[in-house]
Parts: sequence; structure tokens; C-alpha cells
Amino acid sequence: LKVVVPSTPYDAKGLMKSAIRDDNPVAIFEDKMMYKLVKGPVPDTDYTIPLGVADIKRSGTDITIVATSSMVHVALEAAKLLEEIGLSAEVVDPRTLVPLDKQALIDSAKKTSRAIVVDEGYEQYGVTAEMASVIADGAFYYLDAPVKRIGAMNVPIPFSPVLEDLTIPNAALVFETAKALCGKN
Repeated sequence: LKVVVPSTPYDAKGLMKSAIRDDNPVAIFEDKMMYKLVKGPVPDTDYTIPLGVADIKRSGTDITIVATSSMVHVALEAAKLLEEIGLSAEVVDPRTLVPLDKQALIDSAKKTSRAIVVDEGYEQYGVTAEMASVIADGAFYYLDAPVKRIGAMNVPIPFSPVLEDLTIPNAALVFETAKALCGKN
């Protein structure tokens, strides 16, 4: 079973075409909130994006932020805030959870020496734990700080949008976590 989590319309089309052409079962998870919020060009041409290949959405040198699906946009917003205080964040979008492009995560963490993993799912027992483990195992001797995980609070997700916003990661939380990890308090 392969698992796809696109973050842009361009990626969604390319990954969907790859999923259809794959001989194995593929589950595609899309964040419904992105339908209204995320816009972007989608070529009419036929193209595919290989399953299991991560994408560097923003290059950086001080900290790696690995984010999935809608959290990629949160990470990019946090990266802009970090840039304002002189920190360069690399944002990595795995695009597929299975297969996971482990080498891309490890290489980015080795380059920056710090890493945060962000996912909208629950932090406990979630996908952030697996990706953090991959980074910690593969880049251990290159890390200047422990790998941090940011996910949804361990509470039932409220129906009220105002309360829901309080339970899921946001750019301010990612910014503050990254700033602390880089020693800029």
C-alpha cells in the first residue's frame, strides 16, 4: 500500500497520475481545507511525479522543516517569519509517506543540522514520529539539537473552526519552535 499526501494542485495531479499507473494500491489523502485556500498552476500537459520522491519547497541552511500536506503552507509561512530574524529554513515536502524518501530528509537535516517535523495529524503515534526517527537515525552525528515534532493536540478535534485552529499546528508555533531550536530566544 502506498500513501500520497499532496500539498499543491500541481503535485496532486502528478501524483494522482502516478498512482493510477502504479500496479499497487495507492491511498491519496487531501486536506479539504486546501481546496479553498491553495491555488496554483496545473499544466494541461500529461506529467507524472514519481511516488517516493520528496520535494524541496524552499532551500535553506539553518533548519529543516519537514511538513506534510497543508502543513507545507504553514511551514513556508513560518520560513518567511524566520527569514525576517535572519534564519534560513529549508522546507521539505515528502509528498508520499509510503514510500518515504528517507534520504531527502536525512540529507536536508545533515545540511542544516536541525530539524522539525510538522503534520496536522495527532502528534502522539503519528507520522511525525516515523519521520523524526528517520532523521535522528540517519543524521544523528550531524544534528546540533534534537529533532522536534509538531502535530495536533491529543484531544478530539473540535467542530468549531475557532477551536479547531487552536488544536492544529500554525505558523507562529513552527516559528517559535524553530527559533528556540536555533538558539534565538
